[in-house]
Amino acid sequence: MENVWVILGIVLMLVGIAGSILPMLPGPPLCYIALLIQQFRPEKPFSLSFLLIWGVVVASVVVLDYLVPIYGTKRFGGTKYGVWGCGLGLLAAFWMGPLGIVLGPLLGAFLGEYLANKDAKVATRAAIGSFAGFALGTIMKLVACLIMAYHLIMSVWPSVSSGAGA
Repeated sequence: MENVWVILGIVLMLVGIAGSILPMLPGPPLCYIALLIQQFRPEKPFSLSFLLIWGVVVASVVVLDYLVPIYGTKRFGGTKYGVWGCGLGLLAAFWMGPLGIVLGPLLGAFLGEYLANKDAKVATRAAIGSFAGFALGTIMKLVACLIMAYHLIMSVWPSVSSGAGA
């Protein structure tokens, strides 16, 4: 039965890593579930404090993934109109598919700024900030997922190496 948990954990971890890059898949939460599933193995590989800390990290990454593009818009000179456009573009992006997750905040920030100020230069800077925030959020999710994958592999590795010689 332990092999089922290990395989399910590895599959979820791989899907989670893909989800940190591909929109519409909740990467870090899937990776966290992969860690939690490992607790069904006969020897519990992770302590409660480890799992609680990673739960907080994953929740923070999920929240920041939505806030960082908005912050990027503001940081690159966008006004509240660009920030609102970025946020609305991000919400609209869920119905636009994978490309929409990139283009939604970018176009939303641009349109929000342009409609408010009629200045394409300011609008373009705000849109670039939105994209920079999106890219930073993606990197943040990928790093968190890869660290969780490392811990999962290290929790499985002794089982794999001890089973190979038997």
